[in-house]
This record gives sequence, structure tokens and C-alpha cells, in this order.
Amino acid sequence: MLITNRLSLLHRFLTIFFIFISISSCALSGRPPRFLGNFAKPATHRKTLPSHETRYFDQRLDHFSFRGDAKFKQRYLISTEHWAGPAQMAPIFLYCGNEGDIVWFAENTGFIWEIAPAFGAMVVFPEHRYYGESMPFGSRDEAYKNASTLAYLTSEQALADFAVLVTSLKRNLSAETSPVVLFGGSYGGMLAAWMRLKYPHIAIGALASSAPILQFEDIVPSETFYDIVSQDFKRESSRCFDTIKKSWDALEVEGQQPNGLKQLTKAFRLCGELKSTGDLNNWLESAYSSLAMVNYPYPSSFLMPLPGHPIKEVCKRIDSYPEGTSVLERIFGGVSVYYNFTGEVDCFQLDDDPHGMSGWNWQACTEMVMPMSSSRNSSMFRTYDYDYTAFKLWCLEEFNVEPRPNWITTEYGGHDYMTTWREFGSNIIFSNGLLDPWSGGRCFLQTITVLTFFYLNFDVENLYPLAVSSRMYQTLLLLSLQKKVWHFKI
Repeated sequence: MLITNRLSLLHRFLTIFFIFISISSCALSGRPPRFLGNFAKPATHRKTLPSHETRYFDQRLDHFSFRGDAKFKQRYLISTEHWAGPAQMAPIFLYCGNEGDIVWFAENTGFIWEIAPAFGAMVVFPEHRYYGESMPFGSRDEAYKNASTLAYLTSEQALADFAVLVTSLKRNLSAETSPVVLFGGSYGGMLAAWMRLKYPHIAIGALASSAPILQFEDIVPSETFYDIVSQDFKRESSRCFDTIKKSWDALEVEGQQPNGLKQLTKAFRLCGELKSTGDLNNWLESAYSSLAMVNYPYPSSFLMPLPGHPIKEVCKRIDSYPEGTSVLERIFGGVSVYYNFTGEVDCFQLDDDPHGMSGWNWQACTEMVMPMSSSRNSSMFRTYDYDYTAFKLWCLEEFNVEPRPNWITTEYGGHDYMTTWREFGSNIIFSNGLLDPWSGGRCFLQTITVLTFFYLNFDVENLYPLAVSSRMYQTLLLLSLQKKVWHFKI
């Protein structure tokens, strides 16, 4: 009876989650953008995670070669507090680790923790190789030493890590029949969707939140990301949008004045002397992009300690200065909401990487090549076209490696993606906040009579469906389903 009840509960889970929804059909510099921002700072007070253990797994360095047996310690968090056990075929919820410390992601992924008790599920958070404590070659310095040591930092190797880890875990717990459901947000969401495609025998389904799986080659317009960021600001205040748009020229004019860089260093309270206006531009661009990704309706500390609706607060600050206030003074006041909402920061570092995300530059310079540009009219950022040549030169200078812009679509698909999902993409949720700038690279599903995956839109931000209270998310989900469900099958 218990097994029957557990299977019935899991069936209801799949019935709710893996459903087709009818929707409409689609579509800076040389440095690559990062999913979660360049200059994120951890919260002063860490969140308390539910009961869990931190473990380490001896993981192969290279899953795709039979030469050598080099290994590294892969960290993972595991909670069996609510797991009903193998006898009841209780599920395993596996979060696909992103480009950062896994504890940071576990602290900000409340949805999985909240629904686990209802399904008697085990929760596993494996860390992505080359991030956090999961460093090959014994240390971060050695792992990031050169292109040869970084060569094993790929999405394919990471997916193999997850597959090997969960397979070993199930075997050791005599839980071979326990189904695995994948979760992930942003890059982790891409990994969740791709793992379901590549390892359908290991995972029965995936929730891919804010996963821009189409942000490659020419599948979506290259200006999409920055256009969405800009519209997020414009919807709060057109005056704020215009001020930010004017600020780039103002920065260049000031920087070209005698002692202009020193004046900018003082005006923006930088810890070190500014070397170029480009560095300051990147710092500001990162803040605006990150704000669009974490523009939650409640206070949060995912990237920075922030108030609810932070873009509204930024624009309110920019617009609040009296007539005659300079553009740059307004901009500094606005960006301080992001970088110093608590008021505790004395000066600002332009090259902070507290969450250990610097490996993303390598990934962007090898396989995760996402074309970006900024349009003249719709964007509040500096206008520029996507320049692959400049991007390639930057990657050669940084890593002595040449990007492979066609590899992701070769490995996972992307062009004619509807055919791929129709044939192979069952039991995958694509959930997105339409204010999230990465939503432009989301999967647009056309109306098809029978599919076992769905696409869900909310007018919210990056990772919101994974971060919010499950009650709120499930309510929104069910309200959406009442209006949009066409057909489902298990």
C-alpha cells in the first residue's frame, strides 16, 4: 500500500509537472557576459540550509578517455531527511550545479527543499567541476593554471559527473529503481535540460528554469539580452532609462579630461585608481544586468543584499536628485542600491569574484559562445554590434584558445529545436520570468497536440520559480494550467 501511495504521489507530480501547455510560437565588448553577474557579493549572514550532509565523491577527471585514471574530489550536498527509501521507490531530486559554489545555490533554491517532504524525496546538490571546492589538480591555482589544465572544464564533463555520481549513489543505497528528477536554473537549467536529452535512462524529467538554451549562433537576435534588461528599467521610469543611456558618453568625456580618471575614481569611490573608463563601464553594465536577473518582488541576498523590486529602487534614486545634478552623480547614486544597499561598503573593487565564477570566462571562450550586441534605440547600453573577431582575440589573449561557436548546437541541438524536443525532449519543463534578460534565449514552443513537456511563463525574473515559496509557485502553476492545458501524457 505504501509503495502504491508513493507511486501515485509521484504520478501526480509528473502529471502536474510534465504537461504540454499551448502558447505562442517564436523567437559590449569582447568579453563574454556571465549568467549571474561579475561582481556579486555574498550576504553577510548565510542562510540556514535544511538538514543535510556535505560529502565528496572521487570523480574521474576525463570521462571520455581511457588513458590514465586521474580523479578529483567532487563536493555534493545530500539530504535524506524526508527520503522514503528504496523500498518505496522514493524519488531523488538532483540540482545540476551552476558556475559557482554549490552551497550558494543550495541556499537560494527553496523550491526543491520545500517540495521534497511531500514526495518523500532525497535532495542532492552536486557541485560543478572547477567551481567551489570541486577543483581538479588539487587546488584552484593549479586547475586554472593554463589551457591544458582547464581543458576538462566543459558542460559534457559536468553532465557525466552528475550521471556517474547519481548512478553510484543509487547503487550504494540499493535504490536503482528510485526515479531521478533534475532541477536547475540559468546555466544549471541548461544542464538539466541537456542531461535529460543525453541521459534519459538516468533521469525521468527536468525542470529547467531561466535556461537560455537557444542563446547560440543566430537562433535568437544577438541584441535580445540587453534589450530586455533595458526594457526592465524603462518600464519603471523612462527618465531613468534616458539617464543611464546618456551616462556612457558622460563617462567617456570625463575620462578624457586631464586627471579625468582620478576624478572618476573619487566620484565612484573606487578602492584602486581607475585604469580606463572601460573598466568602469563593465562594472556598471554588470550591475544593471544583475539587477534585471534578481529583480525579485521581495528582499533578497542572492547576488547582493537588495530590497524588493530593486530596479524600481535604483530608478527612484536616479530620478530623485534635484535639477542640476550631474548624470554621473545620479548614476552613482542609483548603482549604489546594488553595490551598497546596506551602506557598509567604504569603497568598491572592480574585479571582485566572491562566488568563484571566474571559470565562466573559460567556458564562454570555448563552447558557451553566446553572441551579444546592443541596439541603438531599444538599449540603454553602449551601442555595438557583435564582433566575433574581437571576441576571439580576447579569448586567445586570455587563454590561448579559440572559441567553437557551433559546438553547443552540434552537441545538444538548437536549430530546428522543435523537431529535437518532439522526438527526444519529453518530461522537460521550461519555466521563465519574462523580466529575466535570459528569457530571450528560452525555448519557444509551438502548439503541438501531444508532448510531455511544457513551457511556463511568469512575469518575473531569473531563477524566480526555483527561489520562491513552493505554495506561490504551485498556485501560479495551477492557475496557468487552468487556462492553458491542452493535453498531457505520462
